[in-house]
Amino acid sequence: MSDPKKSDPNGPYSDSSDAPARPSFAMGRSGAESVPTKPDPMTSDAGTSKARDKGRQSSSTARPTGAGIASAPAAGTSGGSEEAEQLPPGAQVDLSAAQADSGIEEVLTGLDNELVGLDMVKTRIRELAALLLIDMQRRRFGLEGNRPSLHMSFTGSPGTGKTTVALRMADLLHRLGYSRKGHLVTVTRDDLVGQYVGHTAPKTKDVLKRAMGGVLFIDEAYYLYKVENERDYGQESIEILLQVMENNRDDLVVVLAGYADRMDTFFAANPGFGSRIAHHIDFPDYTIDELFVIAEKMLERDGYRFDEEAVPVFREYLERRMARPRFANARSVRNALERARLRHANRLIAAGGQVGLDDLVTLKPADFLGSRVFAGEGPEPDEEED
Repeated sequence: MSDPKKSDPNGPYSDSSDAPARPSFAMGRSGAESVPTKPDPMTSDAGTSKARDKGRQSSSTARPTGAGIASAPAAGTSGGSEEAEQLPPGAQVDLSAAQADSGIEEVLTGLDNELVGLDMVKTRIRELAALLLIDMQRRRFGLEGNRPSLHMSFTGSPGTGKTTVALRMADLLHRLGYSRKGHLVTVTRDDLVGQYVGHTAPKTKDVLKRAMGGVLFIDEAYYLYKVENERDYGQESIEILLQVMENNRDDLVVVLAGYADRMDTFFAANPGFGSRIAHHIDFPDYTIDELFVIAEKMLERDGYRFDEEAVPVFREYLERRMARPRFANARSVRNALERARLRHANRLIAAGGQVGLDDLVTLKPADFLGSRVFAGEGPEPDEEED
């Protein structure tokens, strides 16, 4: 397995444009670029829109390296602002004030309030935020140690919050000055690997160029490597990624995501990734209670609610659905609610006559009992699509 260390002399990843200091979260899907608007509450990976918001452009403070690849500004200079004057050895810093000024508490509080469960994940993100905040203060005293390694691995089932946390992490890094633009580029194998000779390198380099200054999220990263085919083009993409993760680690954070067991196999086959990733965060499956809270919040957001008698019916639906193939946590909850809304609308139309507000916002047991999960007539649509 090749583990290159030299940067590309052509510098194809250079991108020195700066985005606004407080961009807002738009969910990103494969190949899409996202910047930190308020995310879909609790839905984690439950769905993303293809939104690209490049924002206002400002002058770059990136410093070119010998290879012609732009590097990020020094840590602690949020979004390219001037570096703070070095403090004398006897000076004191107010950590509470530094945390408030950085705005990271807004991001961390958002994670606590908007995401159900994931307590261990939230703890790890807070620990990373503390590490970077302290690193900023060390640099104010002229302590120029190595920049903390920020490449990460997110493992867990679909719909457990990996993409949402990656979006929040991009915002957090931007506020602390470890990301020039604070955007997230989400891709899969299809966005990186070509179908013929000479196609893979340009595709991978184009993705890396768009991701520079932010976070690159590679979903189901293990599909880059096909052990049964040594001539698979994914190997070329892997070598380019390894090179950039090493040589441009000050200006790009890479997050590899997927099922835990498959990621373990991927790292074993590609030790270059394992040596570059310092932070491994596991995203557990949601419990039934957590999934029900997620459902309530989704309905509240869309102006619906459960009828009292529909509550136990939906909980039974969750129990049955979790036992069936391809259950995807919050994503499957969202799909179930979408189908319930469809049945709700058809029920009202079939009944005819006059309806009131309560009729328009209330989901009843019949809106869930019509599911094939109860009828046992075959898979739900999302069992085929996931």
